[in-house]
Amino acid sequence: MTSRPAPTDHPILDHLRQRWSTFAFEPRPLPPGELRSLFEAARWAASSFNEQPWHFLVAARDQEDEFARMLSCLVEVNQAWAQNASALVLSVTRLGFTRDGKPNAMARHDLGLATGQLTIEAVSRGLAVHPMGGIVPDRIRELYGIPEGFEPVTGLAIGFAATAESLSEELRRREMAERVRRPQRDFVFGGSWEQPAELD
Repeated sequence: MTSRPAPTDHPILDHLRQRWSTFAFEPRPLPPGELRSLFEAARWAASSFNEQPWHFLVAARDQEDEFARMLSCLVEVNQAWAQNASALVLSVTRLGFTRDGKPNAMARHDLGLATGQLTIEAVSRGLAVHPMGGIVPDRIRELYGIPEGFEPVTGLAIGFAATAESLSEELRRREMAERVRRPQRDFVFGGSWEQPAELD
């Protein structure tokens, strides 16, 4: 498995350093039980009023028809590399509270927390996860019968990271690009907006 740990400025958990969104996957199935553990990690994410608005559609690569159907819900550029993943997942969130039907402003946030926990659980097991905004929501609604009040949000490719040599030239360039992030002073403020927090 290719390893590209993040060049962090401060100490963090190694699983967080090792997480990155590879385009290169080995086309092989996951061991039995792996997906259940990933969804169990998602299950225990925090959520507003414990609403747990997240839902996931999943297709493992050894379910050939289902895998092909889910692959068709990704935009074409993502299909080209995601076809090698061990599993594909589509995330969906419930937009309203079950307790009173009012809009849940935290629904996408809570889905993100669940997806984040799933991702770090995957990394802890030697797997890679690549989240995708490039999905076709109307096709997902049609193929899977998504009801009103629910929104398809992202796709996930899950599997074993491969070497960049398996990719097209363009994707290989993106795969090998330097890993960069904005420094904390650009987004961690104290006192007033855009005033870097004094934490040391």
